[in-house]
Amino acid sequence: MRHLVVVANPRSDSLTLSLAHAYVAQLAALGHQHTLYDLYCVGFDPVLTKEEIAPGAGCSVPPEILQAQQDLEAADALTVIYPLWWLSMPAIMKGYIDRVFARGFAYDSSQGVVRGLLGGRKCVVVTLSGAPLPVLTDGGRWDAVRMLQDTHVFRAVGFDLVDHLHFDHVAPGLSATAIEEHLSRIRRCAREHFGPGTG
Repeated sequence: MRHLVVVANPRSDSLTLSLAHAYVAQLAALGHQHTLYDLYCVGFDPVLTKEEIAPGAGCSVPPEILQAQQDLEAADALTVIYPLWWLSMPAIMKGYIDRVFARGFAYDSSQGVVRGLLGGRKCVVVTLSGAPLPVLTDGGRWDAVRMLQDTHVFRAVGFDLVDHLHFDHVAPGLSATAIEEHLSRIRRCAREHFGPGTG
């Protein structure tokens, strides 16, 4: 399988990036191809332009967006890895979705009904938070995260969302033991969903 892994964290020494590298290493060990797209490292511009939102005659898709769309089209699976800030994805990841998951490429809609165009691909969402998951679950906040991100973004464009793996209690000064436990979890995720016999 061909995997596109999109990651968003401005710190190269973050747990987010460590998880991404452990994940793609496990995919490679399983015999998969992958492209790791580090949004901050490549300096991805998250700002959607008026020409992109309402393209007219003579307007073309910017080359970096066309390449990102081609990478997504070529992938059998997409994995996104990002921290939750204000219970949402970082602005750079939201901008990636705004610009790459464009109408006519990722979805069409008519009278408010969205039809996804990226079906036939699997998706894994990986998020991190400082808050413990039980705190997020109380009061429905975690349900809101799952609804707004899992359902209204990734499932809406047609992905088969096979997992939303969340890492909580993520804070500066994590012990080496905790970090290794997190890395083991994401390697296990890759094996469970994309290992031998998973189809």
